[in-house]
Amino acid sequence: MSNIWGYQPTTGHTTGTTLVGFTVEATDGRIGKVDKHSDDVGSSYLVVDTGVWIFGKHVLLPAGVVTRIDAAEEKIYVERTKAQIKDAPEFDKDKHLGDAGYHEQVGGYYGSHRA
Repeated sequence: MSNIWGYQPTTGHTTGTTLVGFTVEATDGRIGKVDKHSDDVGSSYLVVDTGVWIFGKHVLLPAGVVTRIDAAEEKIYVERTKAQIKDAPEFDKDKHLGDAGYHEQVGGYYGSHRA
């Protein structure tokens, strides 16, 4: 995957479309809902509220793991398993904006762990 922080053209995502509230589906089931997202070039991501699944935890998903967005059903499909997402680096609300080292850590994790 050339750019883990960019939406693949095949996802159906249109820049500027809000994804907040969309359900996120891993390859093996639902992981939560989008709490926040960014369309920034080279730094697109989803912040997913996992709710009770990982007891109140939020996870940062680089846009490159998104395989498809179903706007009609408000669902986002990602190419990772629930276990891979659960084991990802802890979401850090203070570092996810503008911390290149944190983005490298998260991007490296998702880039090396494919479903």
